[in-house]
Amino acid sequence: MAVNRKIAEALEKLAFDNRETNFQHHTYEEDLRQYEYIRQGSMKAISVGKKMFEGPTTGSISDDPVRNYQYLFVASITMACRFCIEGGMPAETAFNLSDVYIRQMDKCKTVQEIFDLHDAMFRDYTQRMRSIGRQSVYSRQVRRCMDYIDSHLQQPVTVKSLAGEVGLSASYVSVLFMKETGVAVSEYIRRKRIETAKTLLEYTDFSCLDIAEYLCFSSDSHFSLLFRKYTGHTPTEYRKAHYQKHWGSSSEKA
Repeated sequence: MAVNRKIAEALEKLAFDNRETNFQHHTYEEDLRQYEYIRQGSMKAISVGKKMFEGPTTGSISDDPVRNYQYLFVASITMACRFCIEGGMPAETAFNLSDVYIRQMDKCKTVQEIFDLHDAMFRDYTQRMRSIGRQSVYSRQVRRCMDYIDSHLQQPVTVKSLAGEVGLSASYVSVLFMKETGVAVSEYIRRKRIETAKTLLEYTDFSCLDIAEYLCFSSDSHFSLLFRKYTGHTPTEYRKAHYQKHWGSSSEKA
């Protein structure tokens, strides 16, 4: 494969400049260690991540300081996201969390704002992994079923569709899922839909009917009945008590 001459020249110049200034990137092992701490749910990730991201061994990939750290932020959260997925975080959760933080990063106007957001991102992923670490460790097949359910809550999900996703028989999937999670597939799906409904009631203005239809409940009344069974409140009561309760003045300023 032919080497791009301009890239080769730029690479040699950068290597020369780094030698002249005695600059060295942090080692590959150091780089991986911070994300391994996140995967383990170890709070060491916070201090190590801060040191690595803000320290003198951080690379320079743009002459503009803010843009430089925006690029580095995206690289960092990409690694954090993938380590968390390997550690058991549902893929859709990990990717969605990454998208949310990158959107927040895009609004940052100063380097310090990016530093603060990076700290928050590391803490968030780490705490979520810490929580996951206290839960059971599932097999690859069951984890794939969970990921599939999480990303298809707005569609009918059956044991048969899960079986096709993981390449196993429907009967085996049913037995394996029950054995590892302690609940049937259908019960797990209901719980996930109720959890999602709670979030939608808290943070969106979608009507109860819209939420019921979106999450594939057979009717508004069926949704209300199940929601009350799992939460002790009707959807309307829950919204009245929780709608935007976490949206403080800081959120309004963002």
